[in-house]
Amino acid sequence: MTEKNKKYMPPVRRSPVAAADCNLSRSFELIGDRWTLMILRSALYGIRRFDDFQADLDIPRTVLSNRLAGLVESGIMKRRTYREAGQRARAEYPLTEMGQALALPFMAMTQWGDKYLGEKKLPLTLRSKSAGGKIAVAYVDGKGRRVTASDVEAVVDPAFRQPDLRSD
Repeated sequence: MTEKNKKYMPPVRRSPVAAADCNLSRSFELIGDRWTLMILRSALYGIRRFDDFQADLDIPRTVLSNRLAGLVESGIMKRRTYREAGQRARAEYPLTEMGQALALPFMAMTQWGDKYLGEKKLPLTLRSKSAGGKIAVAYVDGKGRRVTASDVEAVVDPAFRQPDLRSD
């Protein structure tokens, strides 16, 4: 291969990991529709009650009921009963540990939206409670040092690698 050919990389024609084996694909299947994402966004802001989700999102009640049932079934939320004085029992849907763990990818998406979609409007800023300074979602190595995106590589377990269809 000549020096000139080394610089040219033929296009990738297949993902290195099949969608059926990919955990990113699985997460998209679980939470990837618009209403589910919007419910999770509201839940990460602290909303837990059915009527509050419905009012916050203006989502049809049947759609909300179905999405909440799916989030409970998947373990992202749990359903528990509460009762206010003089009222009937109602359900609330707090996030489980699994659901709370979505805060980081949602904040990464917020940061991405701020950069590419926000038109210089930043309605939400992340800051450290202890130090007060702004924080950002970033790649860090095992020792907590920031890593640039260009220094990150995806290493595919050979047991899951699909054949590369590139033709040289």
